[in-house]
Amino acid sequence: MSSVETAEQFRTRSKIDQPIETQFNGSTDFILVTDHQSPTKGRSFGDFCESSLKNVFRKKTLYKRLPILKWLPRYTRSDAVGDLIAGITVGLTVIPQGLAYAGVAGLPTQYGLYGAFMGCFVYVVLGTCKDSTIGSTAIASLMVFQFAKGEWQRAVLLTFLTGIIEILMALFRLSFIIEFVSGPVSAGFTSAVALIISTSQIKNIIGVKNGEGSTFLERWISMINDIGSIRIADTILGCSCVAILILMRFIGRIKVGPKTERKWYHNLLTKILWFLGVSRNATLVVVCAVLSMHLKHQGKDYFRLTGFIPAGLPEFRLPPFSIDAVPANSTSGQLAVEPESFLDMVSNLGYGLLIVPLVALLENIAVCKAFAKGQPIDATQELVAMGVANVANSFFQGYRANGGLARSAVNNASGVRTPLGNLYIGLIVMFALVYLTDFFYYIPKAVLASIIISAVIFQLQYHVILPMWRSKRTDLIPCFVAFIACLVLPLEVGILIAIGVNLLFILYHSARPKVRLETLETHDGIKFLKLTPDRCLIFPSVEFVRNLVLKFGNKTTLHVVIDCTYIYGADYTAAKVISSLIEDFKQRNQKIIFYNLKSNVVQIFEGLNLNLVLCYNTDALTQALKENLNGAVSNSVPHLSADVESGVESSSETLNSTLISDTPTTDNLSKL
Repeated sequence: MSSVETAEQFRTRSKIDQPIETQFNGSTDFILVTDHQSPTKGRSFGDFCESSLKNVFRKKTLYKRLPILKWLPRYTRSDAVGDLIAGITVGLTVIPQGLAYAGVAGLPTQYGLYGAFMGCFVYVVLGTCKDSTIGSTAIASLMVFQFAKGEWQRAVLLTFLTGIIEILMALFRLSFIIEFVSGPVSAGFTSAVALIISTSQIKNIIGVKNGEGSTFLERWISMINDIGSIRIADTILGCSCVAILILMRFIGRIKVGPKTERKWYHNLLTKILWFLGVSRNATLVVVCAVLSMHLKHQGKDYFRLTGFIPAGLPEFRLPPFSIDAVPANSTSGQLAVEPESFLDMVSNLGYGLLIVPLVALLENIAVCKAFAKGQPIDATQELVAMGVANVANSFFQGYRANGGLARSAVNNASGVRTPLGNLYIGLIVMFALVYLTDFFYYIPKAVLASIIISAVIFQLQYHVILPMWRSKRTDLIPCFVAFIACLVLPLEVGILIAIGVNLLFILYHSARPKVRLETLETHDGIKFLKLTPDRCLIFPSVEFVRNLVLKFGNKTTLHVVIDCTYIYGADYTAAKVISSLIEDFKQRNQKIIFYNLKSNVVQIFEGLNLNLVLCYNTDALTQALKENLNGAVSNSVPHLSADVESGVESSSETLNSTLISDTPTTDNLSKL
């Protein structure tokens, strides 16, 4: 077997707009294993465990898995000031959001705050992104509602189990799974979630009591049927709050004064407007709560209020692994609760145990990418941080918490320096639970609903449609499939269907590689057919490539050379098909040569004891073309079929443009 040498460029008699990279050159990008022996036997399981333990206790691994060790020794006073300001600012956003998102999850209001402080404390130690803040999000709350069905015990158990699953995913390095969820699928899913969440809050805006349902359409039908119970005061308040919040959002982006030669008061006014914008939720909640408190004391009940919230921090205890039976209470209006064992609870959570961690990883990585500034993202460490954070939440009766993009944007704009800003956010939430729950009683539900609607309407990904149309229109198919399926079907079914459709596109693309066909000749005047597949030979595509090789091999007596430069992998099915292909050519006394086949692929093919003709430089290829099947040197020039000689336009049409053909007529042959 020849070793790798500098390749001599072949002369081509047929060349139509042939790019440089398709000219027949040998690869010098790898070192050839000349003996083709199987690799030595792998290490034993004990050796593997020993090396893994050594890696775990290395200083590099410790710093990687405890990111606080990197930035804490360099922590400065200016960092502390920046984190404190950012923590207080974001804390004013987290409290009203937590109260509001609990309604999306179908849980009592306090659970939105129970899950908003322990995750922050954990992320200080394990988090990698300084801008990310951990707490209730719109998507996480909706997923909890879909799977927990409004039972706080199921919601807490879902938080605990999905946290454990995330830790296991990190342990087995499964963060690559999110790479199978494409941008179009993510955009369609996010847009559908925004509409579903907005719909779920319309009932609080207009004051109707009946707005339940598991899908987008079911909720609208339920509200329309109950439209007679609409409350005018709640409707006016809710719509006004949505308009005010959107207006304050844009006010916060106003820059006062000129772009250059700015005075100190320009910067001061800009900062004041910015602070009003980022604290708009808290400001509106305070104003409306004070107004409703005043009306309540006068005996006027115009609005539906949040109601009683237990004061104090939640008790530290194990997550509920069962649900006790509770009889119905006609006085309080409480419905009967059926008992459930642990297995019953897990069965009711169903696909949520897999889908919730996947969606959470997508959401968290999106936050990290938004503020990475070109730095690499450690998805495995983010899985660890999110997993531990949610396990910790479950011990304080909190429900699912993720990194929120809107909160993180506020955190970044507030000048946060390190993940320690999460510490102050958690402390503010704890302060609110201890001292402000009596005040929360008077917050109108319409105000909390308006906070959610004004936030999620900006998650509609309508802006991606035009770029998709311009770049690759077929990407719109999985996008709209995800959007429509998530609206008309339960959310977990919709996302699975969208991912499945997207995978079908990937599989079809891998099963139909492009193959370049060229008629070349050596310096000695020996003509041959060269076919160049553009990707690996694996089971979906190898039969297609075999049919192409046979199709054009049958039309000529020329030797066939398969350029394997772009074939970096193969499998058992490919080896079986190649074995059949070699036998077909052997029966016709026609040689098939594999040029530049990678050593790892050779090992796979040799597992079936294939008699391969391999060449790794142009000299070896020229010699192989001169030899006949018996090893004797032949000076005769093989016959060129009229079909190949006259071009392959008909073949290109038959293959639906899968074949890229550069073969001209022999009348146009010219020596280079």
